[in-house]
Amino acid sequence: MPEALPHWDYNTDLTLRRTVHVDLDRARAQSGLPGNALLMLSTVWTATGSNLSGPAQHLRLSEGGVQDIEIGFRLSGADLGGLLLLDTALVLAARRSDARPSSPRRAGSVLWSDRESLRLQGDAPQFPMAVIDFARTSFPEGAAWHLQISGELDNATMGSLLLLVNEQNKVTAVAFENAHRPRPVDRIVLSAVYADVARSMIEHALDNQDFAEDSDFPDGSLGATLLSLFDQLFPGQTITDVRLRRRQSSALFASDLQAAVKIFEVP
Repeated sequence: MPEALPHWDYNTDLTLRRTVHVDLDRARAQSGLPGNALLMLSTVWTATGSNLSGPAQHLRLSEGGVQDIEIGFRLSGADLGGLLLLDTALVLAARRSDARPSSPRRAGSVLWSDRESLRLQGDAPQFPMAVIDFARTSFPEGAAWHLQISGELDNATMGSLLLLVNEQNKVTAVAFENAHRPRPVDRIVLSAVYADVARSMIEHALDNQDFAEDSDFPDGSLGATLLSLFDQLFPGQTITDVRLRRRQSSALFASDLQAAVKIFEVP
């Protein structure tokens, strides 16, 4: 795998495959297990951005000899984010009551393990999105989008942010559909959404007194995401100074944000 997927977003599922070369007889012998011990090749995924994890695939191995075993699975983009960790392990599949004291006996005992990682960072918004009909909600029917922010700053970003797009606003909905290959009009719409989302996030951060220079937020948390965005938009400036400038002149602060996000600039 590459180290990162620069254009990944939460609408992109991942299909992953790997081949594991296993000498089953040698693995059992060097672990002090009998030749008929049931083994399992297991892969588990963890996403730091969503704080979610789960089993990807489990394959029971009862035969011997040397085998090339292919593991393949699909992960939903809505469950991912941040750093994707893929742990593959050869484990004892069932408890053995006849095991020697020095050999594995409990089900799940790890004989071998390997970890691969993939950073899911791109230019797309790094939080989940949903396209819904605002007429069926409490949101104004004429609104094009709405950013929901909830939870404490220590909470996972994945569960704290949700960008809702009104499916009745065709210009905005189509712009997100074309996000991978946007037309000129799509770029303008996406730029406006990005600017508004950035404003909402920064204002949410500045309204929280726990958001400060000396704050230590966990990786993948809402606070860490907001701090990263602040550093990107206001490099070399302190949170205290920006918070004060917003209080003194909200109009000037809004213009500062427009300049920081480079609204409507086409790369």
